[in-house]
Amino acid sequence: MKRASALAALIALSACGQQSGAPTPDTKPKAETKDESKTIRQSACRADRFEDIPLTVCEADPARHRIRMDLGPGDSDGDDNDDGKPYRSLATFAANHALIASRMAFVVNGGMFDEQGQPVGYYVEGGKERKALNRNEGPGNFHLLPNGIFYGTGGKWAVQATEDFAALEGPAPDFATQSGPMLVIDGKLHPDITTDGMSTNIRNGVGVDKQGHAFFVMSDGPLSFGKLARYFRDKLKTPNALYLDGKVSALWDPATGRLDSTAPLGPLIVVEQSGKGTP
Repeated sequence: MKRASALAALIALSACGQQSGAPTPDTKPKAETKDESKTIRQSACRADRFEDIPLTVCEADPARHRIRMDLGPGDSDGDDNDDGKPYRSLATFAANHALIASRMAFVVNGGMFDEQGQPVGYYVEGGKERKALNRNEGPGNFHLLPNGIFYGTGGKWAVQATEDFAALEGPAPDFATQSGPMLVIDGKLHPDITTDGMSTNIRNGVGVDKQGHAFFVMSDGPLSFGKLARYFRDKLKTPNALYLDGKVSALWDPATGRLDSTAPLGPLIVVEQSGKGTP
């Protein structure tokens, strides 16, 4: 009798589990297969400190990762379904990529944008130029010249000042985003950035070292432009580094579950597992 009762309870529990795990149409995507879920590996991001400021540093390795830009649904998938509506948040991006979350290494905000979330400077996504190079003068951090470009061509990544980038010859980049100001230029701080100025904020930027690794740095406390620039130059040894943004700076790190919520965002830099090398 007890064995029959236990069996009935087990059957009921199994039915309940199947019902609760079923996806809701149009609201919940299908769960990843067991093999796909295993592709989420150790985080590419780590905690660090620089002169008592907590930082998060995410490293993209060309042997293991690929990088692309993503502005909104359809933009990066090769289907030309560009409806002109940016994601505006990492949560929305994550929801749109739930089925392939295991492929994501990390995602960060990707450069200056306007009130609609559209890039204000040069922007290339999926090999297509969506915004022309911006060489104008004006107010704000973007126009604290020289500003610069973070871009990739043929699996190689770089940061260069805008005028240096404009002088390059060769194939168009696979991805690119323009932001500003440059933090480090050929091993020197931007001429208008002091060593440790009075203006502090949550800030993030990107730099590429001589080995071709891209470092994305997010401050977890307010810091100056100069301190962020010196971290890239002195600790990460990146000869060039570019400021991405300030208090809207955000990170999605699927491996740790970190999903920052900030003011509305614009372009996103997506770093994915390439399937090559050892994670």
